[in-house]
Amino acid sequence: MDIEAISGAATVALASAIFFVLVAKSWAVLSRSVDFRTSFKDSIMREAAQRFRDEFERLSCAQSIYLGAILVFIVLFATAYALRARELFAGYPAWQLNLQLVFLALALCFAVYRLSDTMFTRRKIGLLRDANLAVGHQLQQISAGGARVFHDVATSTGVVDHVVVGQSGIYAVNVMARRPSRNGEVRLTGNELRYSTSKTPASIIPLTARNARLEKEFTELLGHKVRVRSVIAVPGWEVGEQASHNHLLVNERTIGMMRGWKDRSDYLMNEDVDALQRNLTARCRRSSRSKPKR
Repeated sequence: MDIEAISGAATVALASAIFFVLVAKSWAVLSRSVDFRTSFKDSIMREAAQRFRDEFERLSCAQSIYLGAILVFIVLFATAYALRARELFAGYPAWQLNLQLVFLALALCFAVYRLSDTMFTRRKIGLLRDANLAVGHQLQQISAGGARVFHDVATSTGVVDHVVVGQSGIYAVNVMARRPSRNGEVRLTGNELRYSTSKTPASIIPLTARNARLEKEFTELLGHKVRVRSVIAVPGWEVGEQASHNHLLVNERTIGMMRGWKDRSDYLMNEDVDALQRNLTARCRRSSRSKPKR
């Protein structure tokens, strides 16, 4: 093995790949900073899964940069090796060349880790995006009678995926996304979702906290107690029995059940509906940001 040739070629390729990543990331940041500013920012609302779509786009850009850097490294390594880049380290002692190779190997391992982490996160965000889109589109179809659907509603304890406000009441719809399994079933037991294909339950305590916070904020806004009904959507899964009266468990096909889950005490006056919808409209404008949960 010609250690001088390998060290020289790898150094040239790695330096070029790092330079490529820095330039590409700087260009991406510059592109976002000078992005076109819409003239209708006060009229454009966040759509279903907006925060996940934004994050998915960012991760897709990062993934393309890392894949491009790997391609640059491979091409330049082969080119530098063929052009005898060994002269860069000619005459160096073997221990220095070995140390250089160790550094190059660590750098490559870190690059592979960053690429793998980006690809894994992108896949996870893609699942959250698709699940929220499926639920959000179904909510748009079933909303009627003055009810409006708002997406990515930020609270101090997290983001509620969808909020439906109408005269018949307020519904907070949170999506629990897990890759669908054929004939898979999910059940709600206490504060846990139990999937038929896994022994590890998923806690719903975080979304319960978000709903409670949203209910408190609406109560303070209106000056009287209001109830926010909790709907948990699990797209792609069959819903089994649910031993809870505080949550309604549905999938994207059965989400219409929430229209019948109401009580006379949940009904709102017209002025209350108008006040809540104005508040949510201000919260959910496209210009305001909300971070995705992972």
